Amino acid sequence: MPAPIRLRELIRTIRTARTQAEEREMIQKESAAIRSSFREEDNTYRCRNVAKLLYMHMLGYPAHFGQLECLKLIASQKFTDKRIGYLGAMLLLDERQDSTLVFFDLNHSTQYVQGLALCTLGCMGSSEMCRDLAGEVEKLLKTSNSYLRKKAALCAVHVIRKVPELMEMFLPATKNLLSEKNHGEAFFILVIGTMLSWCPLVPQLVRILKNLIMSGYSPEHDVSGISDPFLQVRILRLLRILGKGDDDSSEAMNDILAQVATNTETSKNVGNAILYETVLTIMDIKSESGLRVLAINILGRFLLNNDKNIRYVALTSLLKTVQTDHNAVQRHRSTIVDCLKDLDVSIKRRAMELSFALVNGNNIRGMMKELLYFLDSCDPEFKADCASGIFLAAEKYAPSKRWHIDTIMRVLTTAGSYVRDDCVPNLIQLITNSVEMHAYTVQRLYKALLDDISQQPFVQVSSWCIGEYGDLLVSGQCEEEDPIQVKDEVLDVLEGLLASNLSSPVTRGYALTAVMKLSTRLSSVNRIKKVVSIYGSSIDVELQQRAVEYNHTNKCFNIFTGFLVISLVLVLTVYKIAILTKRKVSPIGIPPMTAYNKNGLKIDFTFERSNTNPNIAIITIHAANSTEAEMTNFVFQAAVPKTFQLQLLSPSSSIIPALNQGPVTQVIKVLNPQKQQLRMRIKLTYNHKGSPVQDLAEVNNFPPQSWQ
Repeated sequence: MPAPIRLRELIRTIRTARTQAEEREMIQKESAAIRSSFREEDNTYRCRNVAKLLYMHMLGYPAHFGQLECLKLIASQKFTDKRIGYLGAMLLLDERQDSTLVFFDLNHSTQYVQGLALCTLGCMGSSEMCRDLAGEVEKLLKTSNSYLRKKAALCAVHVIRKVPELMEMFLPATKNLLSEKNHGEAFFILVIGTMLSWCPLVPQLVRILKNLIMSGYSPEHDVSGISDPFLQVRILRLLRILGKGDDDSSEAMNDILAQVATNTETSKNVGNAILYETVLTIMDIKSESGLRVLAINILGRFLLNNDKNIRYVALTSLLKTVQTDHNAVQRHRSTIVDCLKDLDVSIKRRAMELSFALVNGNNIRGMMKELLYFLDSCDPEFKADCASGIFLAAEKYAPSKRWHIDTIMRVLTTAGSYVRDDCVPNLIQLITNSVEMHAYTVQRLYKALLDDISQQPFVQVSSWCIGEYGDLLVSGQCEEEDPIQVKDEVLDVLEGLLASNLSSPVTRGYALTAVMKLSTRLSSVNRIKKVVSIYGSSIDVELQQRAVEYNHTNKCFNIFTGFLVISLVLVLTVYKIAILTKRKVSPIGIPPMTAYNKNGLKIDFTFERSNTNPNIAIITIHAANSTEAEMTNFVFQAAVPKTFQLQLLSPSSSIIPALNQGPVTQVIKVLNPQKQQLRMRIKLTYNHKGSPVQDLAEVNNFPPQSWQ
């Protein structure tokens, strides 16, 4: 059989493939040749074939058939074979393929073979293997050979992670190795120490860290002018763990942390990494107040760095410490506010969160000025959180009611579409409680409303104030603002809101109520009646209901006086619900009827005639439950003959309370152009006591007044 190609030639051949299919064909051809060589037990080229197989494995192709060959190479006496065999074992084998060959090589006479065995055990050793070989690893950890000690320390980390109860075995050796000058050994010992969290290590760790800081130039460990930064970072992390909640340990490391913070060079990223770990350690342990201020000043210097990652890390760290060291962080307020102008969205968000955390009663005016400016120019994704933060800060630290109202109005005019749903009632309550600010507020809102009606929450608050305090607006009673003369112009504004495509149904409801309230303050009563009557046929049920009730109030009482208007509307509504519930008489004289009464569920019909079309009968169903358990998922469906047209509106609720505690209402509109006798088939679906109920019924005994 000809000699197989070398690994270098295989790599060169595969790289010439132009397509993935061509590469796959080459790999399959070479895999077949390797399989044939394995079957013939070719010991001469086994090492070369396994090396090529590992390269194929790195490319993502199957190489599991080489697992046994790796074990054969490990059993070989040649170091070159063992090296490839152990590498293959770490790549192709896992914890389930246990190998006892590692045990023999741990006691090999050659240190490099022992190192291979230790690396393999530290990479793929199972819990059982680690438990069996822990003694050998601990023995090698005490050897005088620096190369083996470093490999054994790495392996010990894996053993402790797999079998935590064995950590006590490695404590003596770990303590002794801390005095060694080899940085590689010290690094892995620190990893073990981190897992053990052994407080007596603190004095030795302080000594090692001090030697690293004070030592001169060492080309073997120097990185950008700093001696072994990786070891320094590992020591600082371990000190952070050991000093947390421990007064004595924290006291022992205060001086060395101050030295690291003052002596570390900040011009390179390596020094910044060490300083960041130092800051985290100072903040986590019970350090002195002066040391904490020093740590916060370091973070303040980070904010001036050109590297965006460093600025983001500084903002995040300051946000975590602002609650405990508020005054120290306040010194860097101007730098933090400048970060709001950063182009990076992550930095901008962290700066916004930190700015709100810095707000207090002393700096509320200045900070709100900066945050309102940020709200004007920020991206839409920030507006909701920024507006919410301004609301909370203004509510907590407002220096005066006028300032509070002005700030909220500024937010509503700037980002009204992004504020929370509860901002409108909260601002209305604030204005209501500020009696001395009513005239000022209504004039400011009216002027702003003339400029922009796109922000719906702002328009809703303005409409409410104009309706509630319209007399102050018309009379021009305001000392803080230049008085304005307003008569019928306010009606033009409100009519514009009602007709605008930008207005939501809720906004139109506010505007319609404001128009109704102004009827006692303006002389244009007929115009107001006309505006209100237009919306009596609106497709929006809520708006239509308000308009109908207001019109009904006009017809019944023909007088409007101040608060009596709203009171009469409420009384009329309550009276209407009461008479419909008691089923004494329908609003237009059509007697009610019981359409269904079965299993504790009773459904009554009351009737009205449409004001816009006399051929439309408006039927309101009242579903009551006399049982002791509520009825859930209630659905009422109805069907009429083809000569009729039926519209079924949404019910008031899907749950019917027990013991007749309140009916569920639903409106049905039936168009009967031919004045035929009304007939209806109904379907009822609901859940009662955990069981679904469904029933059908026909209703043919409608009062003649309902369809004639």
